[in-house]
Amino acid sequence: MTVSSAATATNRPEILRGEGLPNFEAITPEAVSEHIPGLMQSLDSELGALEEALSQKLDQGLALSWNDVIAPLQRLGERLRWSWGVVSHLNGVCNSPELRDAHASQQAAVVQFGNRAGQSQMIYRALKQLKERRSELDGTQQRILDAELRDMQLRGVGLSGATKEAFNATSQTLAELSTRFGNHVLDATNNWTLRLTESDQVIGLPASLLEQLAQSTRQAGDQSASAEEGPWLMGLDMPRYVPFMKYSRRRDLREQVYKAHISRASGQNGSDLNNWPLIEEILTLRRQQAERLGFANWAELSIASKMADSEQSVEALLEDLRSAAYPIAQRELQALAACAQAHGASEAAELQAWDISYWAEILRQESFELDSEALRPWFPLPQVLDGLFALSERLFGISIEAADGDAPIWHPDVRFFRILEQGEAIAGFYLDPYSRPGTKRGGAWMDECLVRSKRNDGSSVLPVAYLICNQSAPVGDTPSLMTFDEVETLFHEFGHGLQHMLTSVEHPQAAGINGVEWDAVELPSQFMENWCYDRATLMGMARHWKTGEPLPEAEYTKLLSARTFMGGSATLRQVHFALVDLRLHSQWQPHSGVSPEALRREIATTTSVLAPIDEDAFLCAFGHIFAGGYAAGYYSYKWAEVLSADAFGAFEEVGLENEEQIRETGRRFRNTVLSLGGSLDPKQVFESFRGRQPSSDALIRHSGLVAV
Repeated sequence: MTVSSAATATNRPEILRGEGLPNFEAITPEAVSEHIPGLMQSLDSELGALEEALSQKLDQGLALSWNDVIAPLQRLGERLRWSWGVVSHLNGVCNSPELRDAHASQQAAVVQFGNRAGQSQMIYRALKQLKERRSELDGTQQRILDAELRDMQLRGVGLSGATKEAFNATSQTLAELSTRFGNHVLDATNNWTLRLTESDQVIGLPASLLEQLAQSTRQAGDQSASAEEGPWLMGLDMPRYVPFMKYSRRRDLREQVYKAHISRASGQNGSDLNNWPLIEEILTLRRQQAERLGFANWAELSIASKMADSEQSVEALLEDLRSAAYPIAQRELQALAACAQAHGASEAAELQAWDISYWAEILRQESFELDSEALRPWFPLPQVLDGLFALSERLFGISIEAADGDAPIWHPDVRFFRILEQGEAIAGFYLDPYSRPGTKRGGAWMDECLVRSKRNDGSSVLPVAYLICNQSAPVGDTPSLMTFDEVETLFHEFGHGLQHMLTSVEHPQAAGINGVEWDAVELPSQFMENWCYDRATLMGMARHWKTGEPLPEAEYTKLLSARTFMGGSATLRQVHFALVDLRLHSQWQPHSGVSPEALRREIATTTSVLAPIDEDAFLCAFGHIFAGGYAAGYYSYKWAEVLSADAFGAFEEVGLENEEQIRETGRRFRNTVLSLGGSLDPKQVFESFRGRQPSSDALIRHSGLVAV
């Protein structure tokens, strides 16, 4: 699997090559501005030619085949996905003002083409005629056809006149608003720094964080900075923010940093990065779009294409979790207050949000003698990757090898790997592991580079994934030493990657994560997280980066014991996010007299044991729903967690130390959940693996809520 030379052979600009691994260095802002307009014109022309060909056949009363309609549609879509997909990818991992401007200048044309294709009456007629002869299609084709028809309805194929014009204009506006929202969060995160110069300002901070803060200072131009002497540059990116809130003994600085983080992109302190008006506009426009399509609200529209059958069933699941988690979260808060009081802390009587991580870490250490920071040396990234790859071989019968140098990359940190089966390459993936504040958006995600499909000559396009994380970078000769949370995040994203890469479906519209209902797509990712606690997996990879010593048995036992520590609060937090998302998209209306933030704070009265502070503007950085694909779908994390916990339960039932049964069950998981992608309804996929429909019992047990 090496980069194609097609661009050279045909003299096509790299950005238009449309196949193979991209040469990222050649896809510049100038290339975007110069060549994407021509691509859009070409696609528009070819779409017109397809419509004309279909019209002639329909007028002649000829029966249409799959290759007449869906295959050419897919080829058009893939050309756009390849070219625009790499631009969007680079916008997330190598952001610059020039690339932003180039992306923004072409986004309208991309949205416009999507609207035109999605609203084509001729293609819709052709698809409906094809459906009349669905018995001639296989099951995967039938599911793809049904999804195409449904998606065209959701894209406005039934609209006409002024309503259609308004729908299309609003689609453009929503795309622009989402991009602006994400850029505001990225800039607000990057613009805020706090220079610490005195040793008492960094009291309690672990050596690994001091190294990071000193490295940030050096990157900002002060080469004299050292971990021991400072100065130390604090920022709001997660690799700096999370450990600072957990370990800093300076409560005043924790408060300052917390307030800066929770108020990002909210226009506070005179900043022009203000997402409040964007939030109201996005919510208002989404409701209008839903109403134009005949739905009561955006939540109803969103759920129409998901595994959940109604908003009520989603609310019911969230209420089950909320009612179980709330009393436990209350007791957890009381335990933190008692811990603070035992230490003589003045804040014990009234803990604030910036106290929670700090006292939770102290209580964790005292309750389990488990120091999260002290575990880092046992989890260097290369060792964790070895453990992850060994697990994948054990469960799924694949091997993974480094292939650095065989594929173009977009940053020196990026690595490339191949997945092999019986010595033959079947897929590949990029790994971009480290945080780069300012040019790389926060969070972690998997995206598609290449999708499994068949070429015209019958050969296969092998799937390739982008795996993106934001963990601590190496410092000097010290490798990236991971927190256990970062280990779980890597396993999570690799789970998404496995579903993309191990698919056996040849139709790209249903290969990997394509065609999988959004509230089922987190199943493989959350399933993989469970293996971080599996003895064979954990003890196989947890070795001290200097000495090679395995993690002491006592530390493994502590990790297991602490797995559900603060579990009520963690569950309640996710329920809060999911309910806020759902109700903003179902209940909030622009003329209700209640702001989105006021509705969020009302929901917080039953989904948070600490009321949000005045400065809390979390919504202004809630990129999942305002700049990502989770609008009225954030509940998917919990919905899919029911599936993933129950799936892992199959391995628990055969015994995690029963190697033969574990391998057999792993192959069955691969052949169903990872292999079938969107070719079957997720309920059928799950049942084919588990032998029954899912139960929430395992999730309740894994979350530590079983007592309730």
